[in-house]
Amino acid sequence: MSNVRDNDGDGANKLHVAMFPFLAFGHMVPYLELSKLMAQKGHTVSFISTPRNIDRLLPRLPETLSSAITFVKLPLSGVDGKLPESGEATTDLPFDLIPYLKIAYDELRIPVTEFLESSKPDWVLQDFAPYWLPPISRRLGIKTGFLSAFNGATLGLLKPPGFEEYRTCQADFLTPPRWVNFETPVAFRLFECRDIFKGFMAETTEGNVPDVHRVAGVIDGCDVIAVRSCYEYEAEWLGLIQDLHRKPVIPVGVLPPKPEEKYEDTDTWLSIKAWLDSRKSKSVVHVAFGSEAKPSQTEVNAIALGLELSGLPFFWVLKTRRGPWDTEPVELPEGFEERTADRGMVWRGWVEQLRTLSHDSIGLVLTHPGWGTIIEAVRFAKPMVMLVFVCDQGLNARVIEEKKIGYMIPREETEGLFTKESVATSLRLVMEEEEGKVYRENVKEMKRLFGDMDRQDRYVDSFLDYLVANR
Repeated sequence: MSNVRDNDGDGANKLHVAMFPFLAFGHMVPYLELSKLMAQKGHTVSFISTPRNIDRLLPRLPETLSSAITFVKLPLSGVDGKLPESGEATTDLPFDLIPYLKIAYDELRIPVTEFLESSKPDWVLQDFAPYWLPPISRRLGIKTGFLSAFNGATLGLLKPPGFEEYRTCQADFLTPPRWVNFETPVAFRLFECRDIFKGFMAETTEGNVPDVHRVAGVIDGCDVIAVRSCYEYEAEWLGLIQDLHRKPVIPVGVLPPKPEEKYEDTDTWLSIKAWLDSRKSKSVVHVAFGSEAKPSQTEVNAIALGLELSGLPFFWVLKTRRGPWDTEPVELPEGFEERTADRGMVWRGWVEQLRTLSHDSIGLVLTHPGWGTIIEAVRFAKPMVMLVFVCDQGLNARVIEEKKIGYMIPREETEGLFTKESVATSLRLVMEEEEGKVYRENVKEMKRLFGDMDRQDRYVDSFLDYLVANR
């Protein structure tokens, strides 16, 4: 199957791997990063997704790898008109339509099966959502790996076999579960629990399957669990997952971004760069909440007024809605941009975040603690000030608070409310004050791990050695 010239003459050690990520860019991007690394090492990859998602991922693929990675475009159904035609990723849709995206994803079962039957890869690396795929792969004689875009701490808090009657109410999630056999602060806060029983633990949309059942089916049916992480960051959690599920758990490294990849100097970038270049080193707050999070209008107001109150320069990548079908766009407070024009830039379009984040003027990141965002921030030694918006982010936040590379903005416990004063105080603490020096120094130390490309590459090599030996 390989389209890559076998430079070492050992074709028996070359793999054909099918990749099947969930339809969220926080999942598709690390799957593509690992695909590129596999292709660079002489393996062949079939990357399965939908047409629009693949078109958006293609610019990330170097021409030198185009013959080794085949993109397999499978159209989504419209779920009887409930899913908009071009809504192919979570970032395209408001939260209330995402259950229909998962239903449409499940309807890819037949075309995915047909592709696997015809292409016969050695391995399928799949995401948490297609609980139906491991039995199909097994029937076809294809090995299955669960490639987790979540880190080990998040996986370690998922309910393992034998605890079915435990953790059935919100109060159970406020402390570490009883199967965790070491001291840890990793648990949810009360306001973070609100959405656990909507979509994750239970499902109110007819035809959809709760996420907890999806991931349980995938873990139960897979041959190996691969985690986007490394032992130096969370060895205890990785060991716990292996003990709980009694199958191999292999970290693939954090798949850090590679800023040395060539970019085109577009007018957009040149405009942003000119503004960033005009600022002092490590003086600017980089504000972005990713493709998944959408702060409410009340939260946007508090963030904006907190930035204003802090007096710090800022660059804000503002997303006002989740796709064109979001009927509740958010707006900045009246007069905010005019009042902060001398020290702030609000950018409402897409940006090459690796370029803005890595710029020398950026001193800290005001963001959510999604795992991919944490990796990017640490890769460029930027301390974080954080706000949690969706399910797994609170667990990530506990870990990076413990490691003191990020600081959570204080929030009211029941509803998660926060004030402009708490935003301003948190930003100044991490950016300027002596008390925040520990965050600035610790993130530099963590960069030595996440930014050590040779060390991270060895994780990929070890994982591929396992796949070759166990296909």
